[in-house]
Amino acid sequence: MTDHETLPAEEVEPDEFRDMMSGFPSGVSVVTAIGQDGLPRGMTCSSVCSVSLAPPTLVACLRHGSPTLEAVLAGGRFALNLLHSRAESVAVLFASGDPRRFDMTPWHSGPTAGGPHLIRDAHSIADCTVTVTQRVGDHVAVFGRTRLITRHQQHSPLLYGLREFRPWAAT
Repeated sequence: MTDHETLPAEEVEPDEFRDMMSGFPSGVSVVTAIGQDGLPRGMTCSSVCSVSLAPPTLVACLRHGSPTLEAVLAGGRFALNLLHSRAESVAVLFASGDPRRFDMTPWHSGPTAGGPHLIRDAHSIADCTVTVTQRVGDHVAVFGRTRLITRHQQHSPLLYGLREFRPWAAT
């Protein structure tokens, strides 16, 4: 007999899962793309990880039905903006769904960009081409081959864990 309870996966409630995962801090990013109407789309995303070095591939998990996911799938490309420690307000803004979010922070996008670059708020940006997608529950895992990396700022990364934003604390 152990002093902890083990539940089968089908009995784990979403709030229990969210609480557990909040104890696993991760970097904060904003995934951006250009919609078929030519307008920018973007959402805060902490469900990102590297997959392969050869070819350089990452995966971002985006909420099914989101306008950002629709733009990524329609255009076949996106930009992953890795936020720096001074960009907490932008992380909150892009998580809010505010339709004016691109009016409230500087960005640019060019013909070779995967999506809008958040030039003031990202320390690094990866422009990616979609290679594979897989729906899992209420999210879609989007695998992107990284075509270009741009570095803008030398600030430390922004982290999210225990439902709080924190800067990376280098020792």
